[in-house]
Amino acid sequence: MGVGPHAYKEMPALELDRVCRDFVTPAGRTYRAIEDISLAVEAGAFVAIVGPSGCGKSTLLNVAAGLLPPSSGRVRVDGVDLVGLNRRATYMFQQDALLPWKTVRDNVALGLTLAGVARAESHARADAWLARVGLTAFTAHYPAQLSGGMRKRVTMAQNWIIDRGLMLMDEPFSALDVHTRQRMESELLALWDEATAELAENAENNHALRAQRAPRFKRTVLFVTHDLEEAIALADEVVVLSAGPASRIVARHPVTLDRPRDLMELRTTTAFVDLYRALWAVLREEVVKSQRHA
Repeated sequence: MGVGPHAYKEMPALELDRVCRDFVTPAGRTYRAIEDISLAVEAGAFVAIVGPSGCGKSTLLNVAAGLLPPSSGRVRVDGVDLVGLNRRATYMFQQDALLPWKTVRDNVALGLTLAGVARAESHARADAWLARVGLTAFTAHYPAQLSGGMRKRVTMAQNWIIDRGLMLMDEPFSALDVHTRQRMESELLALWDEATAELAENAENNHALRAQRAPRFKRTVLFVTHDLEEAIALADEVVVLSAGPASRIVARHPVTLDRPRDLMELRTTTAFVDLYRALWAVLREEVVKSQRHA
């Protein structure tokens, strides 16, 4: 008898256990950015983090990426303590990191090239991903020849082509106009859903894998945004951080909206509006506190 997808309980893909992170100011004083953060992100979950400006959202993401060690507490990836860079994760920053002297194809293939993949194979895989994000006609272009939305699509392909289980995203669409931003959100969810289907199919066909452990049916996403609407539209769960300093988690709320989601219509539904009001009641209080501290 086959093993179903829920027959096993997987460990979290990412776990922050009572994490604090301090910085030393130029005056020599200690500033605590985040305090006592405990957060378990389940394998395959899409978790969004929101909070007032300056509350430590990017600091938390950098700790998860291994770019910053916690001042206290522990970070675990797939149940193993994180030491140094998180090599199970890719990181999509606010500003893209495309190399201006390389073509779109070479930028997307860069991670594979650095990993030692042969040029022909890395280019073939890059072309496949560029087709997925609708940029087949621009493979030989350079970043300066692309619009902001197109550059973001190149960056998404650059991150997704590297087959890692966890994607960290730090306000990746914040600089885009509202219409381009909504399109990028839709494309992100489409890629996430597509990867889900592929992983499920591969796991279903891999009898040895099914016999040994539960497969991952989705890639895990930890998404930082200042936009509460964006967080609700994309995520399975929204985590709200308090105003800084010493920011902490003040709310966690599941998003039970059906998938797949039509982002053109979703924001006008009663369920979306009700959830927004519930979360905004918490977030608004923290925004007011942050303005008082400014």
